[in-house]
Amino acid sequence: MSAARGRRSAGLLLFRRGGDGLEVLLGHMGGPYFARREAGAWTVPKGEYGPGETAWDAARREFREELGLAPPDGEALPLGEVTQRGGKTVTVWAVEADLDPARVVPGTFRTEWPPRSGRTEEFPELDRVRWLGLDAAREVIVTAQAAFLDRLAEHSS
Repeated sequence: MSAARGRRSAGLLLFRRGGDGLEVLLGHMGGPYFARREAGAWTVPKGEYGPGETAWDAARREFREELGLAPPDGEALPLGEVTQRGGKTVTVWAVEADLDPARVVPGTFRTEWPPRSGRTEEFPELDRVRWLGLDAAREVIVTAQAAFLDRLAEHSS
C-alpha cells in the first residue's frame, strides 16, 4: 500500500473574474523534484491534516502556511474531493478574491538533497504563485486537481 493512501489534504482555490473569464491562483510546487517541470507541477495551495482537525480548518491553515497570508474572507464554494494518483484525498473550496502574488511569502520544508547525501536543504513549499486562466491552469495543474477547475467553471457559468 502506498504511503499516501489514507492521507488527506485540504486547500483553498482563489478565483477572480477577468476580461477573459475566470482565473485561478495556483502555486508551483517547490523543491528540487519539480524545479524543471511545469505540467503536473502546479497545485491548489493545500496541505495535509489529521483526525483532530476539520478539512475546512486545515484548508485555511494551509493557505496561511503555504502563502504567508491570511486566507481571504468570502463565500466558500465546496468543490468536493478528488483522489490523486498516489492515493491522497484532496478536499477544496473556492473563494472569490484577489491577491497580489508578489505579496506571497511561502512556507518552507526540509528534505535530504541531493538524495542519499546526508545533507538537508530547505526549500519553499511553493516557489511561484500565479493567476492562470482555466485553460492554462488545466495544462499545468496536478492531473486529478483539474476536476476542481471543471467544477468551478460549472458553478460559475
